[in-house]
Amino acid sequence: MPTTRPLRTFDLRTFELHDMLRCGLDIRQAARHAASLEAAGAAIVRYLFGAFQDPGSADPQLALVRFYKTHPYRELEPDLRLFARAALGETPRDEGMRCLTLLATAGIQEDWNDRHRSEAHRTIPLASVRMVHRAPMIAQLIEQMGLDVEHLVQTDASIVPDAEGRTYNIFYVEKASGSPYIPAQTEFVAPFGIQSVLGFGGMLRGEMFAVVMFSRVPIPPGVANRFRNVALEVKAVLHPIERVFADAK
Repeated sequence: MPTTRPLRTFDLRTFELHDMLRCGLDIRQAARHAASLEAAGAAIVRYLFGAFQDPGSADPQLALVRFYKTHPYRELEPDLRLFARAALGETPRDEGMRCLTLLATAGIQEDWNDRHRSEAHRTIPLASVRMVHRAPMIAQLIEQMGLDVEHLVQTDASIVPDAEGRTYNIFYVEKASGSPYIPAQTEFVAPFGIQSVLGFGGMLRGEMFAVVMFSRVPIPPGVANRFRNVALEVKAVLHPIERVFADAK
């Protein structure tokens, strides 16, 4: 279990404007000393995992929280390059290929608190539009956040519209059960009681970042929309950090 203690707790079913403002401030506080995007992401996902609790039982309302960032294949850690090659089935023809890379994770299962233990999502090659659309959740995450899949699979970062000042939409699935956009229905959604899925993020120096939360309580549309502003707080924390991996030299 993550050990980061939230400064206060919230209910995802009744997340009001003042809660949103407090949550944003707490995120800045939680990640203020991070020296890498991985460390900042870890602080953010652990904070969010602990911050949303059932008011009666104090049980976590989120089963899993993950932080992703697109990253060029050539700049991945060696083990992630191996993982990407295996997922792709070959060595990439262009080492600038973007990979949607898991930088931090927190959840109710022990293995969900270490990005290195992820079996299928450590890094996801975005080799082509067709390949992205084979993973409906990833395609929807990109498109609902206001990005273009065709632009994102380009290897020239300058091709991606770098709208640093733009507020991106959220990725929101109100009812996860039976949704074609949420995979592993039998292995994950049903046994862990996933009710809603919410993602938020934006662009950071030509790359996409996203926090994705898998909730065990229903998230109303009004609450989901408030996370557009939380995304701006997360970006404010991440923006000055240039180092990606915590152990990078």
